[in-house]
Amino acid sequence: MAEWIDDFAGALGEEPLTATETSTLLEVARDVAHRVERRVTPLSTFLLGAAVGRRLADGVSRDDALDAALGELRASLPEAPAEG
Repeated sequence: MAEWIDDFAGALGEEPLTATETSTLLEVARDVAHRVERRVTPLSTFLLGAAVGRRLADGVSRDDALDAALGELRASLPEAPAEG
């Protein structure tokens, strides 16, 4: 998976994802899939990427842009179901 996603990033002219970015994005995708609906997971990641890109165009660092967009996404999620 890592080689393919790195190659894809390069084809798009983007820096490869760091290990932390990969882990965080997979976690938030899982949260959307389980707390909202699986079908909207790719849509949410598209919107997340668009928001990050907009912030990057405004001169915000990649880390700060991703953190801000993830914060907005997480704030919009419904509460996690209680375990048990």
